[in-house]
Amino acid sequence: MKAVYITEFGGNFDTLELREVPDPAEPKAGQVLVRVHAAGLNRADLLQARGLYPPPPGYSVNIPGLEFAGEIVSLGGGVSDWNIGDRVFGITAGEAQADYLTIDHRLLMRIPERLSYTEAAAIPEAFITAHDAVFAQAELKAGETLLIHAVGSGVGLAALQMAKNGGVTVIGTSRTRDKLEKCRELGLDAAIVVENIDQLAAAILNETDGRGADVILDLVGAAYFQQNLLSLAVKGRLMLVGLTSGATAEFNLSQALQKRATIKGTVLRGRSVEEKGIATENFASHALPLIEVGSVTPNVDRVFPAAEAGAAYEYLASNESFGKVVLDLSS
Repeated sequence: MKAVYITEFGGNFDTLELREVPDPAEPKAGQVLVRVHAAGLNRADLLQARGLYPPPPGYSVNIPGLEFAGEIVSLGGGVSDWNIGDRVFGITAGEAQADYLTIDHRLLMRIPERLSYTEAAAIPEAFITAHDAVFAQAELKAGETLLIHAVGSGVGLAALQMAKNGGVTVIGTSRTRDKLEKCRELGLDAAIVVENIDQLAAAILNETDGRGADVILDLVGAAYFQQNLLSLAVKGRLMLVGLTSGATAEFNLSQALQKRATIKGTVLRGRSVEEKGIATENFASHALPLIEVGSVTPNVDRVFPAAEAGAAYEYLASNESFGKVVLDLSS
């Protein structure tokens, strides 16, 4: 089969190439073999290509990919909830950017009829991450306020749409004014252009009449940490998901105590299959119906042929994308 292959680790994505690699193993009990038609790109893929974020044991360090959409071509023993030919999508810890993928059946969801493979491939990692962080862990409720840093990202847009469908007020930040304007079309209530990080909390408190945000979804990291503490409402919940601005920040304990704040870090990739299966099932039960009826839509920015993976990675790294970048592996 063919797969996107990292020939050399580093900062230059022209070392990615589409090459022949061995076929995956036949599915064991509880697994299925999927013919992958499309795979979404994530910042974890950029880090893996740079040699900074290797996959868990058992996955090739050279074949990236955390989400996919395709059709089942073979079933392992004991799999009774899926059939050959079913259109499916889901998350994996690696190797999704290849023609075929062997995957545990608990990590699959059925693709809504209205979606193409490229649209479906833009959903799993971003939407399951957002749903698990904001609703399952932070327990965001109707009537509360959600603050999303980097709201124009894949995870940010997923959280925005699901929160607005849940009766939540959403504030979004971005360094790009154009992305915030596009987010307003998806229901964003308040947009804050990040020009001076030290003024972030003041802007957020102004938008909330001094109350602060009940939940903060931080996809940026260390640079925003101190401002996040100032921006939280009493009993607010801070969800740390991304570290694009770094991983080390000074922690003002008194602010956390005064706010009675909850601070959580979360990641999908390193979890067990059982944990990922629960997160997938929760999303499929609570949020996938919104996609099926069109109330929430996948956010596809650009689709690249798999043979142009290097250009796709460069484009994602440029921060110009609004939503997801997807690789087409159908040819």
